[in-house]
Amino acid sequence: MVEIEETVEWWKAIVQSMNDGVLVIDRKGIVKTINPEYTRITGVNPDIIGEPLLAHRPGAQLPETLKDGKSRVGVYRKTRGREYVVDMAPILLDGEIIGAVSVCKSLNEVHKLTKELAEQQEKVAELERHMSSIYKVRYTFEDIITKDTQMKHIMTVAQKAAGTDLPILIAGESGTGKELFAQAVHHTSLRRDKPFIPVNCSAIPETLIENELFGHAEGAFHGALAGGKAGLFEMADGGTLFLDEIGDLSMDVQAKILRALQEGRIRRIGDAAEQRVDVRIVAATHRDVTQMITKGLFRSELFYRLNVVSMQIPALRERKGDIPLLLQSFLPAPYTVERDVMDLLTSYEWPGNVRELKNVIDFAVCMTEDGQISTKHLPEFMRKLLPLYAENSSLLPLHRAVEKAEKTILTNALRNAGTTVPERTKLAEDLGISLATLYNKMKKYNLS
Repeated sequence: MVEIEETVEWWKAIVQSMNDGVLVIDRKGIVKTINPEYTRITGVNPDIIGEPLLAHRPGAQLPETLKDGKSRVGVYRKTRGREYVVDMAPILLDGEIIGAVSVCKSLNEVHKLTKELAEQQEKVAELERHMSSIYKVRYTFEDIITKDTQMKHIMTVAQKAAGTDLPILIAGESGTGKELFAQAVHHTSLRRDKPFIPVNCSAIPETLIENELFGHAEGAFHGALAGGKAGLFEMADGGTLFLDEIGDLSMDVQAKILRALQEGRIRRIGDAAEQRVDVRIVAATHRDVTQMITKGLFRSELFYRLNVVSMQIPALRERKGDIPLLLQSFLPAPYTVERDVMDLLTSYEWPGNVRELKNVIDFAVCMTEDGQISTKHLPEFMRKLLPLYAENSSLLPLHRAVEKAEKTILTNALRNAGTTVPERTKLAEDLGISLATLYNKMKKYNLS
């Protein structure tokens, strides 16, 4: 008997401590319990305990629940200027209804929770919009400017691979446009509406790269964020993760990336549980990965996992025929470049590739005032190269070398010839050109 009384008191204590309002009636409709929260929300005084509920609240629906045994959810009530929502349910013991319970919550609190929920949902939506704007691709295959046969072949391979989920490994020197290809692949893929997450593996310290890629659980280490932190694999879920300069990763991190590719699962630092991620990997490097494997600096298993579709982007010096096309795309209208500038640009080796060319043009555009770019508008390091190219005609493009030789021949010929029309006609015949052509060339080279 003592145990039963203790149990009853224990349950009463629970009801009294609840944050929701609670009122209980027995099978006869007599009020058995009212907790303080119910009084606060509804204004019903606990003095009615022991009396019929309907005697004090004629419109109460709880006795109906007692009769029909049906639960009632979300019933709106307003009494004495108080608004609240009530859930009602029968109390069953061995299949027999022995009472009913009413649980209520103030609408002010409901409104507050609804507002808080809406605010949190807006924050999530804003975060998604922010993420989308940050990681939305800017480049498509139409942005790849080339007439080079090798580049066009690579574009064909990339376009075909884009329609699959196969991993891609892009090799090429810095500045050749590896990320441009990665973005174009993502834009053409079925994942185009999902995130494109780029990460420069060489720019993140080795001690932080694992945390960036895989995130961490709450309390994983001193300074870990409350609630933990999502890594880039999670952020790229459903989309594409672009691992630029993957050759700079440590062997340990390579092993974890390999497992993520093999299993489709990742584990945050300090977390016991794994979670599934659906990520397409596009990796890029300027290093010779096969040599790194030989030296024990890159995992062969990861290389073969990534190297399903491989592309080697040629350096700009290997496709100099694209330089005029690139200039046309880089130069804002109505800017133009003088022939000497074009000659120098097409003769230069471009160790920084397309990125370096873009930087040079941007600098020149900034320096010129009339829209006509001459050699004086080029960066200092390029202006210093001018004497080298001027002295060694073998370094000049063929058309420029021909023009230089032609000007020298005409200068010497005119110096030894007369200025009358018959004398100029005779000179033109000796040179094997017409008199009109002779005058045109004299005008072209500013000769008299």
